[in-house]
Amino acid sequence: MMGTPAAPTFTRSALAPGLLGAIVLLAGLALLDSESFIIIRYAVSILALILCVFVIQARSWYWLVGLVPMAVLWNPVVLFDLSGQGWVSAQFIGAIIFIAVGLRTKVPVHKD
Repeated sequence: MMGTPAAPTFTRSALAPGLLGAIVLLAGLALLDSESFIIIRYAVSILALILCVFVIQARSWYWLVGLVPMAVLWNPVVLFDLSGQGWVSAQFIGAIIFIAVGLRTKVPVHKD
């Protein structure tokens, strides 16, 4: 006789936005010097803020060190004039941060 499985104690809520953010950043490499890059800025900034919420819920404060600067640097409202190899490197570093946060963040499930 098999018992009922235990209810999960956590979810990986950050996985989907983390992987999506990495895909957006890598796809954004093709649009770096075009007017369409503003779409990438919106997506990255919003996804970084979404991940900030999940990181706070998971009490993994140290991830905010990578996510908050991403939300600020890629924000579409106050544009930082970044270009060249440094910006390309930032796209790759950002993708790594998104993937790491998505894989490592475990948001606890609240039993009501």
